[in-house]
Amino acid sequence: MASLVVKNPIHFVEEVRQEVSKVSWPTFKEVWVTTLMVIAMVAVTSIFFLLADTAIAWGVQSVLQIGR
Repeated sequence: MASLVVKNPIHFVEEVRQEVSKVSWPTFKEVWVTTLMVIAMVAVTSIFFLLADTAIAWGVQSVLQIGR
């Protein structure tokens, strides 16, 4: 089991820098396109739930009106 205590902070920082340099960072365009996709999906999902909620509310009100 690895020790959770950092024995040499300088060595730790060097290892972190090495690992960060290995990361494949996305380009600005990739981040922008992905962000737009997320916003679009949130909008579509919001519209779906708005319509579903409206339909369910209409159905419940219709059922409750039957008893009057």
